[in-house]
Amino acid sequence: MNAPHSLHPGVNLDVTDRESHAKASEVIFGFWIFLMSDLVLFAALFATYAAMSSQGIAHGPTPAEVFDLGSAFIETLLLLLSSFTFGFAILAMKYSTSRARLLGWLGLTAVLGAAFVAFELHDYYVMIETHNAWPQTSGFLSAYYLLTGTHAVHVSAGILWMIVLAVQVMTLGVNTPVKLRLLRLALFWHMLDIVWVGIFTFVYLFGVAT
Repeated sequence: MNAPHSLHPGVNLDVTDRESHAKASEVIFGFWIFLMSDLVLFAALFATYAAMSSQGIAHGPTPAEVFDLGSAFIETLLLLLSSFTFGFAILAMKYSTSRARLLGWLGLTAVLGAAFVAFELHDYYVMIETHNAWPQTSGFLSAYYLLTGTHAVHVSAGILWMIVLAVQVMTLGVNTPVKLRLLRLALFWHMLDIVWVGIFTFVYLFGVAT
């Protein structure tokens, strides 16, 4: 028996739901275009930060002085773990008939995402209170807050999207439109994970090392 033909990158629904699998090809491609445009935005923010981190320190604190690598590492673990739990949510959507299992994994993912945002906001607070590192202090800090803040806003939007989909799962069930929305949210969430790995490496690790 031939393996089912995958019409799009990601979870292959053909085995469990041929209708959703067929419709996925109509919406996933457009969402990939949106993700690519979002990555262009982050690329521009990375380029701005690269310029400002070396040329825009002025009389403000340096990256090594304001960054807490331990906190950034915890944030990285939280986001990586949330990506892992979202994968289990998608598997529950595909194979399980229990809404509770899907909602449980979505809820755990949302909690991990919220913890990530809370840690990042705490980092901002410590930087401002301890080092007087306001965004207007230097070009470096402006670029830093803009890059990490934009990512945090995206994560917050993903959490809100997750809550909306959880309500839809409870009210509408796991039908084809809900499955396609979950697939798109999964792609969005994993993209944010990849962007954060870049931020952790390029901003925090390189910043502390220099």
